[in-house]
Formats: sequence, C-alpha cells, structure tokens
Amino acid sequence: MGVDLIDITAKRAALTPDRIALLDALSGRTVTYRQLEDRSARCAAVLRAQGVRRGDRVAVLCRNRIEFFEIMFACAKLGAILAPLNWRAPAPELLPVAADCTPKLLIFGREDVVSAAALAAQIPTQLALDSGAYEALLTQTQPLRSESRWLGDATWMLMYTSGTTGEPKAVIQTYQMSAVNAFHVMQAFGVGEHTRTINFLPLFHTAGIQLITLPTLMAGGRVDVLPGFDLDLALGLLPELDVFFAVPAVYQQLALDPRFETLDLSRVRAWGCGGAPLPDVLVERYAAKGVRVCNGYGMTETGPTAFVAHRDDALTKIGSVGKPQMLLDVRIVGADGRDVTEGEAGEVWMRGPGVTPGYWNQPDATARAFSEEGWLKSGDLGRRDSDGCYYIVGRIKDMFISGGENVYPAEVENALARHPAVLEAAVIGVADETWGEVGHAFVQLRPGAAATAAGVIQFCRTNLAGYKIPRHITFVDEFPRTAAGKIRKHLLAPAQPGAAG
Repeated sequence: MGVDLIDITAKRAALTPDRIALLDALSGRTVTYRQLEDRSARCAAVLRAQGVRRGDRVAVLCRNRIEFFEIMFACAKLGAILAPLNWRAPAPELLPVAADCTPKLLIFGREDVVSAAALAAQIPTQLALDSGAYEALLTQTQPLRSESRWLGDATWMLMYTSGTTGEPKAVIQTYQMSAVNAFHVMQAFGVGEHTRTINFLPLFHTAGIQLITLPTLMAGGRVDVLPGFDLDLALGLLPELDVFFAVPAVYQQLALDPRFETLDLSRVRAWGCGGAPLPDVLVERYAAKGVRVCNGYGMTETGPTAFVAHRDDALTKIGSVGKPQMLLDVRIVGADGRDVTEGEAGEVWMRGPGVTPGYWNQPDATARAFSEEGWLKSGDLGRRDSDGCYYIVGRIKDMFISGGENVYPAEVENALARHPAVLEAAVIGVADETWGEVGHAFVQLRPGAAATAAGVIQFCRTNLAGYKIPRHITFVDEFPRTAAGKIRKHLLAPAQPGAAG
C-alpha cells in the first residue's frame, strides 16, 4: 500500500474556498477552490454518465486550459486513469497510443477536432470541450462526491514519455508519486498558499502537470494558465509571479528579447529549470540580472522532481543539479554494477516512494528499467563531487569513445554555447576510421550572428581537450525537440558534415 491522498479539491475547498486557484491568462476568467471542487465533482458525474468506471482510461487531447485540471481531478474522484495525448503528434502517431491505453472516452479541444475524428474508430465515445456540450453537461449534472481517500498506489495518470531515443512508453503515475513530488517541489521552491506561478509547459508531459502546477494547487496557491508558451504574455506576467519553472529553450527566448534588460524580476523568488541542462553561459546571463536559476534533474519515472540545486549553489556550482531530494536515494553505478568513486562518472540509479512502479502493459520494459533491488536505472550518466552535489554528464547512449577516451556530449555542448555566435549546440558521435568515433556538432547560431565551421572548431581547440573537439560541424536553423525542450538527437542526420578538422 502506498501513502493515500485526501481528495485534493474537496480539501482545498474546505480550507481556502474563496482563494483563486486558476486563472485563464487569455480571458481573465478565474476559478476559486470552491468552484474547482464543484466543477471537478460535476465533471466526475459527467464521466460516469459517459460510461467511465474505476480503472477506465480517459484520454484528453487539448492545449493548456482550466478544464484539463477539472478532468484530471474528476478522474481521481472516480478512480479513473487520465491519459493526456500529445496534440503535437499527427493522428498516425496517436493511433498506437490509443491502442495501448484503450480509452473509454476522449475529451478534446477545438484545435484537435481533426485528430479526434481520426481516433473515432478506436475511441467512439467523445466529448468536445468547445461545442457548448461540456459546459451544458456540467450545469445539468449533480456533483459526484468521491471517497475522501485516493489510494496511494493506485494509478492516477499514464504519462507517455517524450521519446528522445525511441518509441514512447506510458509511465504509470500514482497518487503517491504526486504527493512525493509536491513535497519535493514545496521544499525546493518554497511553494505555499500565497504562491503565484504560471502554467504553459504542455500538459501531455509530466512537467506541465507536476512542475509546478499540481504542487501549487495542493498548497492552495494560484496558477495562471496559458494555452502554451507565449513570449509576450510571459514577459508581461513574469514580474507578478513568485515562482517560475521552465525548460532551457524558454529561458533562451526570454533572454534574447530586448525587453528582458529592463524587466523587473524582483518579486520572483524561485527560478527552476529542467528537461535539459541549462548552459553555463545562460546561468551567468540571468545572474547578471540578480536571478539565480536552479538547475534540476528528474524523469517522468521519478514523478519527476529528483534533484534541485540549492539557490546558494546556483552560481558557485554552475552545472550542478544539486543534491537528491528528501525522499529519494541515489547511487552512481559503474558498468560492473558497483558504486563508482567520488568524481567518477557512472549511471544514476534512484529509489524511493516517488518512483514509478513501471510502464503500462510493458512488464519486460519495466523489468529492464529496475535492478533486482528495486533501483530505477536512469540511463543517464552522472557524477558526485566532494560536497555531495551531483552533475549530469549525459545519456549513456550519447556517450562515445574517441581514441580510447570517453566523450560526454553535454560537456562539449556547454563549451560550444560559450562561443559568442552560438545559440545552442548538439553533439553526437559518428564513426571514424582513425579514432573509432569522433564528435559531430550541430550548431544553431544566434539571430543575426555568423560563424564558420573552421572558426567553431578553432574555438573548441582553446576550450577542450583534443579528443573532445568535434571533427564535423553542421549549422542548423532549428532543432527537433520533445515537449520538454530536449533535442531529439536521433533525428539529427550526420550526412554532410560542414567541416572536418
């Protein structure tokens, strides 16, 4: 048995009924905790009327909006399982996902009418959020009150991983995982009843729900909801927020805007970054404005919050993701299955009550992901320094060996980001007759900047050991990305290198 939760919306409605829970940043519509409880309870009754029962899956295909959270809490009240679908994916990619989780019902927004129609054969029972039917049903339906306890080890959501290296899998998200994650977020970022934050990361990704929205709602704070990231809206709202969490691509966009220089950020007391490493140069860019962005690390499988750098270490240990959060044990393990020595790189293994029990309908994948003692094998390489702070040096699959030396692309990418013309870089290993493998760097330049492949390689020669220097450079206009902002390296084609050194 896991740690059970009390019905979140019912409890918050009892504690802080008239505080604003959610605000639609486009329309200005607000929902108090009393209203969130009422609407979620009515939504639960609507789901039941549509044939949804305990354990059934409810698929949701929509942009970020208040109704998503009503449906999420409604599923909890019913004991149903929420399955957020990736609205960025075309219908052919959604069909196997629907076949995997077999939803009883599909709820969709106006932007996804075509995809919903394509899924009709697999999910015949559908409900449109913007046709008037959803609001009418809520108005006509009496609220369904749930049992006060939500079983901790029961499945609340199926979160399909972003798939940087292969086919996505559905990570089981339990109520206990959400409780542990909320505890970690509240501790790391000081989230509480008077916290105001913003929600724009996609809701089909764990960060969109868990960082930092659900912990804020559990604490009684306020969440401003945007359909997605909007630079103008974000710049306008930032000075009014208490906590801000984003991926590196968002931090990059904000910093590139001319308005960033004069933006008053004094109210924002906690800044978090995850999904991918924040380049050192960008940490320093924000530090110049008095902002300490704390790098973090986690996975969909860890709920996701696993590490968050302490504010005091944000500048003295740039690049560190901090220390393991309170309810998480961590090991750094070598290829022989033994813990490595301090400073040595190895695979990050994690264990604790916030770690997933496994993957939906994939017992073999679940077995491969865990050691016999129950440690989750992250697939990421990390190291620990003498102060107990951790650094993620890259994916195991990304590391390559050049001339007998291990090369970690994250280190090379970080060095490339310091080039004055480089906005972002991604490095992969490619075959080489002499050295076995060498680095191939894909480089995106800053707007209006110019650089040559030879010049970039020369820059690397002054900043990196010889075996780490990329032998090939390819300039790109943009990178293929996951919802978390991670570069999908398996889609980078090293066909025609721009230069050889």
